[in-house]
Amino acid sequence: MKCKIAQERIVLAAYGELAEEQARELELHIAACAECAGERDQLLALTALAEAHEVTEPDANLAARARLKLGEALDALLPRRWYNRLGERITNSLASVWAAPLTACLLLVVGAGAGSLSGYQFAQNRAAHTAATPSAQASSAPSQPATASTAEAAAPAEISNISSIARQPNTRVVEVRYNQVVPRRIEGSLDDPAIRRLLMLASENSTSAGVRGDSVALLADECRAGHSCRAAGMRDALLMVLRYDKNAGVRQKALHGLEPYVAEDLRVRDAVLEALMSDGDPGIRTAAINILEPVQADTSVRQVLHTVSNTDENPYIRNVSRQVLDNMPEIQ
Repeated sequence: MKCKIAQERIVLAAYGELAEEQARELELHIAACAECAGERDQLLALTALAEAHEVTEPDANLAARARLKLGEALDALLPRRWYNRLGERITNSLASVWAAPLTACLLLVVGAGAGSLSGYQFAQNRAAHTAATPSAQASSAPSQPATASTAEAAAPAEISNISSIARQPNTRVVEVRYNQVVPRRIEGSLDDPAIRRLLMLASENSTSAGVRGDSVALLADECRAGHSCRAAGMRDALLMVLRYDKNAGVRQKALHGLEPYVAEDLRVRDAVLEALMSDGDPGIRTAAINILEPVQADTSVRQVLHTVSNTDENPYIRNVSRQVLDNMPEIQ
């Protein structure tokens, strides 16, 4: 048996996928080949080391956000024209062109025709773009920001930042101003998917704490009102803010919006427990204790409250946690 075949079988044997007869042949070869024996020993050591470490499942937030980003990226892809696909086929066929002179001639003729057609279309598009540029620049001057309908809202990849958010009094209509090359704005109902997408974008990407606070406050109000606050959407955005935003006021608003879901969503409960254990703002930690009241019978909640009441550095937090524990009914 050659060493190359033996090394392939070593991998199969490590995963229990090698037939008995092949396994016996491999053992005979390893007994006489020091190099292959060392190869197997290294693989077995690596397998044992990998099994010694617990496999950590990715956070549910990461999977949800990855699916969201992937969907947005796929939606943003432009459809390929026929001459693009033809060009790829020509490129992939170059290896066989040298052996087929007649095919090469045909491809050259087709390629020349496709190139002429694509050049003609490019020239037409360039002329149309040049003609439309002056009117577009006039309508989107900085002194008069352009207004986009909800159907024409830009994708998140085209937006540089969110500049302001304002809600019309006593209505569910929101005006969001966002910047591309020039300032733009969009106005629509909070039920509009484009408005919600911009609010979630502002909650995580804006450099302004004021804009983040405005967007998170609106998302929190929608969640507390039960307006389509699904786990893979606005609720996920609030969870990210509660865990990672550096502004305590913004985190407080996110916690307020998550309160109605602490009993039904274990991810919300875990995030509130994390805030109680590690948030740097005492007000948020106190609010977390109050929010956990509907689920005080939960074992993990009792354990965290017990730990905080005995070890927390803040005496007020310790006292509040101890009072909550004292008022809890005993588990039968």
